[in-house]
Amino acid sequence: MLSDPFFLFTAITAVLLIGISKAGFGGMMGSLAVPLVSLSVSAPKAAAILLPVLLVMDTTGLLVFRGKADAINLRIMLPGAMAGLVLGAVFFHWVDVLWIKAIIGVEALLFGVSRLRQAEKTRDPRSPETTRGLFWGCVSGFTSFISHAGGPPILQYLLPQEMERVRMVATMTIFFSVVNFVKLIPYAILGLLDTSNLMTSALLLPAVPLGYWIGLKLLKMLSQRLFNQIITVAMILTGIKLLYDVI
Repeated sequence: MLSDPFFLFTAITAVLLIGISKAGFGGMMGSLAVPLVSLSVSAPKAAAILLPVLLVMDTTGLLVFRGKADAINLRIMLPGAMAGLVLGAVFFHWVDVLWIKAIIGVEALLFGVSRLRQAEKTRDPRSPETTRGLFWGCVSGFTSFISHAGGPPILQYLLPQEMERVRMVATMTIFFSVVNFVKLIPYAILGLLDTSNLMTSALLLPAVPLGYWIGLKLLKMLSQRLFNQIITVAMILTGIKLLYDVI
């Protein structure tokens, strides 16, 4: 793979995209990374190569955004996410991934389009709600485990709060860092971890700081309004991508 210029191009581009997405937009555009690398290798191999990269970025996010996340929302969402991970592990071999992607894809598309249509309207920010937070946290944990599509569900809970952009990204970063690291345990038990591509992953790591740096720069440069619009458009694109996978 490392002697294939096309693989190197897609893999390095994917790592940069993940870094920009995680640091600048809470990881919403990172879902495009695996399909990008899948242009040159199989999808399972692409996911295996990018997993260590994701974990390194999650560790970076924990340091960069330490103390900037919304602690109240995290205390509400994370217990729900842990329940969702348990459900994902229990039903992993029973659930049809395509149905999960279809449901989340349609939901993300409709919610995103609705947000864009109301972009010019003044909205009263919602406060953190235990019931909604636990529910969407659980859905996010479940879909993250089953189909790596945990972003759209958790945004259904966070976006209506009209949170300041740094706090929003920090909250999503901490949330998915915890989810991804906890996910390693059931993945290992289910035999889903493939360590044969670790060397390739290690050679891609130098691209991580550059992508993260670009993402942080964008986060500081964007206005709150433009940030919300980009997040909403990214959610719509994620929904389209999930529906494309199904079709």
